[in-house]
Amino acid sequence: MSATETELMLRGYGLTTAEFFYRMPDYTHVLNSFIWQDYDIAPDHPRLFKFIEFWQREIEGPLHSVRFTHRKELSPGRWRNVVGELKLH
Repeated sequence: MSATETELMLRGYGLTTAEFFYRMPDYTHVLNSFIWQDYDIAPDHPRLFKFIEFWQREIEGPLHSVRFTHRKELSPGRWRNVVGELKLH
């Protein structure tokens, strides 16, 4: 069973967004872009590098460059269980 997004975030995963710039095989002068997102662990980014290896092995369009950002949305120290709710007015 795969983990939910919340479970991944509590284990230290953050949302990684990468933009791949690549050239078309028949039109090498044209740059295209592809956006990829997944939950990954910084600073090693194993899922991102696994996808880059897949691209280089399976996709015909050669990579020009990759830029990415990583945001850790939630961590175990920032999460707390709220038992009640108090309404004013």
